[in-house]
Amino acid sequence: MGYRLPEHFVTHCLRGAGQVFFMENALSGVCFLLAIAYASFDTGNWSTTLGALLGLAVATGTAYLIDSHDSAIAKGMYGFNGILVGVAVPTFLVAGPVMWVYLILGAAVSTVVMDAFSNVVSKNWGVAASTGPFVLTTWLLMLGAYAFSNLPIAAMGPPKLPLALANSAFMGLSLLDTLVVVCRNIAQVFLLGNAVSGVLIVIGLLLESIPAAIAAVMGSLVALFCAMLFGADAGAVKAGLYGFSPVLTAIAVGVIFMQTGPKVLLFALLATVFTVIVQGALDTLLAPVGIPTFTAPYVLAMWLFTLPKAQLQPHPHAPSPDAKISKIK
Repeated sequence: MGYRLPEHFVTHCLRGAGQVFFMENALSGVCFLLAIAYASFDTGNWSTTLGALLGLAVATGTAYLIDSHDSAIAKGMYGFNGILVGVAVPTFLVAGPVMWVYLILGAAVSTVVMDAFSNVVSKNWGVAASTGPFVLTTWLLMLGAYAFSNLPIAAMGPPKLPLALANSAFMGLSLLDTLVVVCRNIAQVFLLGNAVSGVLIVIGLLLESIPAAIAAVMGSLVALFCAMLFGADAGAVKAGLYGFSPVLTAIAVGVIFMQTGPKVLLFALLATVFTVIVQGALDTLLAPVGIPTFTAPYVLAMWLFTLPKAQLQPHPHAPSPDAKISKIK
C-alpha cells in the first residue's frame, strides 16, 4: 500500500499556519493564509502564496514521515516554520523550477531542525524553539543561493559594509500613516508589506486570543515609537521592518510564555523595546553577508527574556521537552 496522508492533515496544516503567531487554531491559520493571499493579489505575484501553502504542507508531511511526536504535529508545531520558509524563499529568490525544489528542500529541513532545536534548546534550556528553525534554515538557504547560478537573487544584498546612519529626517506620521505602519509591522512577520494583511492577521488573533491581539497591536506601537525615537531609517520603519520581531516578542513574553500580570507586562515592554535594538544590531551584523535578519531579533530577545523565567511557561511553542522523539521507521 502507498503512503496516505493522515485524516486530519489539512487541519494540522492550518494550525501550523496559526502557530506563526502562537495560535493553535485552524481558523486563525485560514486568516493568516488569507493575509498572504491578499498581499499576493495586491502585488500580482502569487509565488509567495503558493510557497506558503507548499512549505506548510511539506513541513507538516515531513514531520509524519520522520515520526515526530504526534501531539506536536496535531498542534501545528511543525508547520509554522515551514510556511515561513515557503514565504521567504520566493520573496528573496527569483521564481523558477530550481527555486521551487530549493523551497521544498528547505521546508522539509525546517522540520528536522525543529526536532533538533527541541532536543537541545527546549529540553536542556526550557525555552521554546519558536521560529529559530526557520531562521537557521533560511539563512543557510539564502547564503547558499549566492553560490548557485541557477538560484538568481531577487531582493537580497548586495552585501555591504555597515555605515553609521545619517539623520533619518523623520518628519512624523499622520494618524492614518501610523495605523498603516502598525498594521505593516504585524504583516511583516510573514514578510508582507501590506497593511490590509496586517488587519487580517489581527482578526485571526482575535478568533483565538484577545490578549494576543492586543499584545500584537501594542507591540507594534511600541516598536514604531522606539524606532522613531532612536532615529532608525525612515524608509525601513515605514515599511514595517523594525516592527515585526517586536510584535512577536510582545505576544510571546507578555501572553504566551508567561502568566500575564502587571510585572510580566512591564517585563514584556522591556523585552519589546530591546527587540528594536536587537533588530538594528542584527541588521548591521548581517549587512556584510547580504541576508535578511528574518525573525532572529525576536528569537534572540525571547530566549534572553524567557531563560531567566523558564519555569513560567504555560504554553511552550515547541514539541514538549518531555516528549519522546521517535526514530525513523
